[in-house]
This record gives sequence, C-alpha cells and structure tokens, in this order.
Amino acid sequence: MANELQMSPQLEQIHGEIKDNFRALSNGFQRLNNIKDSNRQSKQLEELTGRMKECKRLVKEFDREIKVEESKNPPEVNKQLNDEKQSMIKELNSYVQLRKTYMNSLDNKRVELFDMGAGASEPMAEENVRMASAMSNQELVDAGVKTMNETDQAIERSKQVVEQTIEVGTQTAVTLKGQTEQMGRIVNELDTIQFSIKKASQLVKEIGRQVATDKCIMLFLFLIVCGVIAIIIVKVVNPSNKNIRDIPGLAPPAPSRRLLYARDP
Repeated sequence: MANELQMSPQLEQIHGEIKDNFRALSNGFQRLNNIKDSNRQSKQLEELTGRMKECKRLVKEFDREIKVEESKNPPEVNKQLNDEKQSMIKELNSYVQLRKTYMNSLDNKRVELFDMGAGASEPMAEENVRMASAMSNQELVDAGVKTMNETDQAIERSKQVVEQTIEVGTQTAVTLKGQTEQMGRIVNELDTIQFSIKKASQLVKEIGRQVATDKCIMLFLFLIVCGVIAIIIVKVVNPSNKNIRDIPGLAPPAPSRRLLYARDP
C-alpha cells in the first residue's frame, strides 16, 4: 500500500514507523494469549500501551504532514492519504478495544491503575468490538482519539501515583535516618550517664573508707585518753601503788610532813 501511494520521504518514514508498531502490537497480543500469569500479562499490557501511545503520536504527525503537503498534491493523492490515515486510526482503535478486553479480564491492581474507566464486562467489550466494525470512519476516528486521550490521562495519573509514592518513600527514609541518629545520641548519653554513675560509686566507696579510717583513729585516741585519765586517777587515789609507773611529766604527790617541836623543861 505504501508503494502505491505517492508520499514524501517524511511521510514514508512516519508511515513505516506506524506499520512497524502495528506489527509489534499484533505480535504482542498474540503472545499475550499464551501468557497465563496475571503479573506478566499486566507487564505485557503496559508495553503494548506504550506502543499504542507511540502510534497515536505518529498518526497525529502523519496527519500534520498530510495537511502541510495538501496544497502540493493532487486531490486523488490527498484522498488516498486521508483514507490511509483513517485506516490506520481504525486499526489502532481495534487494538485499543482489544486492550480493554484484556484489561477487564485481569484482577491485578497494577492493571487497574491503567484502566480507562471502561467498567464493562468481557461480553460487553466484545460487543463494542462488533459495534466498532459497523461505525463510520469519522466515528472510529473520534472514538479512537477519545480512547487514546483517556489512555494518556490514565498514564499521567499513574505517573503521579508513582511520583507520590517515591516522595513518601523519600520522606520516610529521611525520618528513619533522623530517628536512627537520635537513637545513636541517646545511646551515647546513656553510656556517659552509666560511666558517671560508676565513677560516683567508686568515689562514694573511697569516701566511706576514709570516714571509717577516721572513726577508727578517733576511737583509738579516745581509748588512749581514757587510759591516761584512768592511770592519773589511780595514781592520785593510791600513790603508794608501785605496780603503776609514774606518768612522765606528772610529779608524784608530796609526802606528808610532820612538825616536831621541843617542849620547855
């Protein structure tokens, strides 16, 4: 078809890229039928959604190039190019409807993020495909553009959810880091307090030992003083007792004197 149409090099390049994407979409949906795991199906649908978004961009670019070259081409060529554009939009719309059918059959939350609000059951999706075949080209174009716009909005919402999730994760990491540092400071302070308590206990023990030593010395001094006083008392009361030595510095008691006098004869 591309060889029969008269296209500029720019249009041929865009047309070729669109066809390549269509072949990739066709092969992707065929592989999707053989995938049983819902997670792998979701991943495959995400890749196909990206392909459809790229196709939408290329179709719009193809349409812009047609309008730019419309004045240079004869009416027959312009009609053929417009028919080819509508054919590509119809094919793209069929892939979009097929994607809806697969998405409605999945129960995965990740697929729900990319859901375009169809809300219909699988029989309804098949009915929509049958109805699409009976629609006119302009209706198909409008439906395809609307569906692709809904797909873009769903993708943008999904991106916002991912960005919010990353932001929350970053804030959580910062909070955990601050709490970890605070716990480290608390542990260091507890170590310091424990060391201070240990040093205080040792100091109290040393003071206790010193007080006990002082009390012992005072007790010995008191006993010595009591002994000296006892000796003094015994010496004073019984000075003739030879068993008690004289206390140095303390003079023995003076002997009693008797006065003698002579009587006159």
